[in-house]
Amino acid sequence: MTTFPHAERLRTLPTQFFASLVKQVNELAAQGHDLINLGQGNPDLPTPTHIVDSLKKASENPINHKYPPFRGIKEFKKACATFYEREYGVKVDSEKEIAILFGGKAGLVELPLCLTEPGDGILVPDPGYPDYWSGVSLANAEMIPMPLIEENNFLPNYDSISVSDLERSKLLFINYPNNPTGATATKEFFDETVALAKKHKIAVIHDFAYGAIGFEGKKPKSFLSVDGAKEVGVEVYTLSKTYNMAGWRVGFMIGNPSIIEAVELLQDHLYVSLFGAVQEAAITALLEDQSCVTELVDTYESRRNVLVGGLNEIGWEVEAPAGSFFAWLKVPDNFTSVEFSQKLLREAHVVVAPGIGFGEYGEGYVRVGLLANEDRLREAVERIKRLDIF
Repeated sequence: MTTFPHAERLRTLPTQFFASLVKQVNELAAQGHDLINLGQGNPDLPTPTHIVDSLKKASENPINHKYPPFRGIKEFKKACATFYEREYGVKVDSEKEIAILFGGKAGLVELPLCLTEPGDGILVPDPGYPDYWSGVSLANAEMIPMPLIEENNFLPNYDSISVSDLERSKLLFINYPNNPTGATATKEFFDETVALAKKHKIAVIHDFAYGAIGFEGKKPKSFLSVDGAKEVGVEVYTLSKTYNMAGWRVGFMIGNPSIIEAVELLQDHLYVSLFGAVQEAAITALLEDQSCVTELVDTYESRRNVLVGGLNEIGWEVEAPAGSFFAWLKVPDNFTSVEFSQKLLREAHVVVAPGIGFGEYGEGYVRVGLLANEDRLREAVERIKRLDIF
């Protein structure tokens, strides 16, 4: 069998840090162990029934058995625009300021290919979503980490970035509510981001994957809702989290028309848009009954309170996240994030994600997903308690 060498762009892709963790989890599960998996980012609840029914009906329509329009069904783009005006007070031109995506991840990886040249700088949060790194690598650009630390509420400190790094940067990734920290952003921070982007001619990419999930009655703020944001950037929205549609691979990008055109041009050469029935179901999700979203957020908040309250009761002093479906927890003294996650996996059969997998500044933390029911979360707390660490 002939072995063909991989292209340099593939050889330099970042290592999938969590692949080894997934392998260990699968091995223990195969041995019959009862694992409580809180290390994943995969929603555990089903897509609401009315959205599934919409897909069923649309899939029977022969028009959807043909190639869809290259840049998506116009009605879907209009639904995205209606959704943004209703939820965030943001008005856009659905034809020029929205691109349909094969899930948010695709758009996030595509953007560096669209907007940078080899060697350009890209500002990336640390800790942050690892797939930002993939886009940087594929574009042969240079990643410039922005530390997210607790003392600054897990927001980047733009004053700490050197002028030379700002001048050579073409893109800036931000993500609030944040994965992995669960932090949220303020209007003041977004205003500061717009000012920085205008001054240094940097395109802002706000990953708004968890845009629906805010706690204690505080709705997460859209970057595009602040003055001037559309002039300098875009927001990437996915239906994966808001409507439990992770496996459907549907999302959209919204904002600056020149960035939207660049993404649509690239996608013209990669895809022929999404299956039409999925687009029709997405319209249903965005425009019809939203009580499912309210119920989902309530579920995550209740789970958050069970987990955080339980961990504090056993002596693990942790902070409750303000948004997303993740909690970002400090590891005990004398453990690295990997060592502690391994101890929980091997001795308590509780799976968490070591913080170092999200960047250098993730060390000292583990990420825990609120993606199991309350009884399983209580069981996880009890198992951790029995380790007698705290």
